[in-house]
Amino acid sequence: MVMTRRVFGGILAALALVGAAPAMAQQAAPRLKYEYLMIDPQPVATGERIEVVEFFWYGCPYCFQLQQPLEAWLKRKPADVELRRIPAIFRDSWVPHARVFYTLEALGETGRLHQAVYRSMHLDKDSLNTANATADWAARNGVEPARWTAAYNSPEVERKVQEARSHTRAYAITGTPSLIVDGRYLTSSGMSENVPGVVGILEGLIVIARDRRAGTK
Repeated sequence: MVMTRRVFGGILAALALVGAAPAMAQQAAPRLKYEYLMIDPQPVATGERIEVVEFFWYGCPYCFQLQQPLEAWLKRKPADVELRRIPAIFRDSWVPHARVFYTLEALGETGRLHQAVYRSMHLDKDSLNTANATADWAARNGVEPARWTAAYNSPEVERKVQEARSHTRAYAITGTPSLIVDGRYLTSSGMSENVPGVVGILEGLIVIARDRRAGTK
């Protein structure tokens, strides 16, 4: 068979990709102290599933940028991985936004309205910094204000807010968004070339966590 220049060139290109595959895979693996840090091991709440904790702040523009790639990842995430969200609290001004998250959780509205909070704050420029402002926002989004206010001021939501403060310290969170894999490995938008790139680092850390659980590393 006569081999044309185009075919020959295609074969060479394919061989080059095959040869480069190990190097590409090695380059993609997260590097300790560059793409991730080790933290003091924290309890994992997901049992046999690998835990991913997203520390976020609704007011953070980088957290907002992460939402689309993170939601896309959730649709394809491995079955042995589970995501938990914890609102980071560095200062008192962040408390109302943490209350919003836990109020949504208490009312069973997280799935419907979690992303709506981001859109309201970053696109509509709602501050949601007071109880009245959040109740008005809830009403606009189909939640009865009295029901919202009761949950917002409930002891259960207050308890979770205080737990979020403690978790922010215990997990050594210094910025948002930060992702913790299996209570040991921390990465953040500041450790990636761009915000969506955090998801690629996350996937590499899940592999590391899975290997550790299997006892292979």
